[in-house]
Amino acid sequence: MNAWTFEGQPGALGDTVTLVEGSSFCVCARSGDILPGDAQGVYHSDTRLLSRWELRVDDAPVETLALIPAEPYHSTFLGRAHPRPGRVESTLLVVRDRYVGGGLREDLRLRNLSEEPIGCTVAIYVGSDVADLFEVKAGRARHVADVEMAPEETGLRVFAASRSRGARIVVESPDTPVTAAPGLLCFRIVVPARGEWRTTILVNPVIEGEESSAWFPVDHALEHAKPVRRLADWTRRSPVVRTGHSGLAKALHRSREDLGSLRLFDPDHPEDPPAIAAGAPWFMTLFGRDALLTSWMVLPLDQSLALGTLRRLARLQGTKSDPLTEEEPGKIMHELRFGVESGVSPHGGHAYYGSVDATPLFVMLLGELRCWGLHEGAAEELLPHADAALDWIEQYGGPDGLLWYQRKTDQGLINQGWKDSFDGINFADGTLARTPIALAEVQGYVYAAYLARAHFANNVADAETERRCLTRATAIRKAFNERFWLPDKGYYAMGLDGAGRPIDGFGSNMGHCLWTGIVDEERATSVAAHLMSPEMFTGYGVRTLATSMGAYNPMSYHNGSVWPHDNAIVAAGLMRYGFVEEAQRLALGLLDAARAFGGRLPELFCGFDRAEFPQPIPFPTSCSPQAWAAAAPVHLLRCLLRMDPWVPYGQLWIAPTLPHGFGELRIKDLPVAGARITIDVPADGRSAIVSDLPDGIELVTEPRPAITNACERLPCARSLKRP
Repeated sequence: MNAWTFEGQPGALGDTVTLVEGSSFCVCARSGDILPGDAQGVYHSDTRLLSRWELRVDDAPVETLALIPAEPYHSTFLGRAHPRPGRVESTLLVVRDRYVGGGLREDLRLRNLSEEPIGCTVAIYVGSDVADLFEVKAGRARHVADVEMAPEETGLRVFAASRSRGARIVVESPDTPVTAAPGLLCFRIVVPARGEWRTTILVNPVIEGEESSAWFPVDHALEHAKPVRRLADWTRRSPVVRTGHSGLAKALHRSREDLGSLRLFDPDHPEDPPAIAAGAPWFMTLFGRDALLTSWMVLPLDQSLALGTLRRLARLQGTKSDPLTEEEPGKIMHELRFGVESGVSPHGGHAYYGSVDATPLFVMLLGELRCWGLHEGAAEELLPHADAALDWIEQYGGPDGLLWYQRKTDQGLINQGWKDSFDGINFADGTLARTPIALAEVQGYVYAAYLARAHFANNVADAETERRCLTRATAIRKAFNERFWLPDKGYYAMGLDGAGRPIDGFGSNMGHCLWTGIVDEERATSVAAHLMSPEMFTGYGVRTLATSMGAYNPMSYHNGSVWPHDNAIVAAGLMRYGFVEEAQRLALGLLDAARAFGGRLPELFCGFDRAEFPQPIPFPTSCSPQAWAAAAPVHLLRCLLRMDPWVPYGQLWIAPTLPHGFGELRIKDLPVAGARITIDVPADGRSAIVSDLPDGIELVTEPRPAITNACERLPCARSLKRP
């Protein structure tokens, strides 16, 4: 049996290591050095504070021995110096403990394993370009002309006046003075025989001219540092999962640690639960779509993340029309950036609203959180923002009742669904679709958003709002099934183009439509068969685009790759419509991929067939850790449990269907309606014993049926028990 409690490790892909905590992260070589010339560095608030950090002992590089991973924000780098004069082997061990958060802390130790003192020079070569994250990502980072590196008594001060940003490097070495010069920290030391020398170096960000205090201060024990306490609290409050499936156990553990490290705390609202960053290294900020889907998928793990995400996005909800940022009243933002105003990022330092799906997803998540027992006061607080979001859909979505997108200026994103690369939406022959575009999955999100709002109205006997929302949902469902279905192909179009033509690309989008319940049941069998066909299913996951399509490329970002979050949603859609074996097969394939990646699913991986290569092929620039990829194993577990809380109606639906060989499963302290329940699934995988259910909640041991008619079945919940 494996508990959801064993050791994790920081991101490690290829020759680099990523450490992350909130909006701070570090990308470095496995030696611990930060090498100039590529994307390595220490980043905070979308700014690269350090672009070089190289350790030398007696002007020679340190030979790498090992990387010892610890927490997501901490790793230990072991190395050895070159042999001393007259010796064949090294006797000087170099230990670098690095902590990332609000900048960087590095504890450096040199241990002498010989019987005579060692005299040597330790040097750290320092570089900084104070570059915006977008400059680095685009390969356009250049040294800012006015970056000054000024020596101070205890270190260096790096600052770019034109950008009001930089860092202060402080050396805490009471026994050995530091010699500081532009680009260099130098120590002349003696390491006692069988003894050691140590120092601590802090890199504190300077943003808008203000220096941030260290998150890992030297005068406090490490266990009292805020990131340590936050991660410990997150771990303590998380459910404990015990399962005979080691791959699932390891993936869930890695998910919990990664999600904990990616949380974003709003300093202006410290009382609020956190939201979550999209992923390291490129997306360490709040993205509306990513945060909403991630929060949805991790509800069995934690519901405060969803509440924090909704509150943060509500505060940023659009209030005016601005074509440059694409803000509109009621619209939920796409991306929040804090970088310098460099011109490289069209929305650097501001909120950018170029997303068509974040707005309906906001309403969907609020409705789902209500199903898990969201406090009535929080629901009342957020419901006006949900109504404003639905108003935006109606006023700005399109004249035909569908939700369309088209960027407002040439500075915006061309494609504004989750496949937002410029070539992500295409016809079967490979031709790019031209905007305006109505995406298939987005209509499903809008449909589900109106059903969610109808539930709120039903609970307070607001018959007029309930009827209006159900009528709107029914019309969207009817239009979708009439205009998107391709009878000659047996699947749904990826979208409609500006001329109203179906975009007949065969992709994973329709799996999201199963998830939201917008698909007519008589067509679901054909959809499921297409999704799990050899054209789409690699053995590890469903491709974003089928092999038979003109734009197919298994090494592309959105045209044939495999995205774990996409697959978790597809699996849930398959399970919703009763395709149990297909959902199990997809879940097992994704867990096999997680095992191949050391337990951590990356943002995406290449879409080569499993029969061609014996392991999934990494995508070179994939984020790892990445939020919705980390959330995917949690969502898969919920999918296999067929777990659906309906707390406002006094019901909890659980009908497990675990794959053969999973063995026994126990989930302890799973949060539902303010209580902590325990779920035990015996080895047969087909039943569940639930204990500690809150008062007034009935266990329903059958799968919740797919919605087939918005006015007659579940949306109005007339057949369900009312509280």
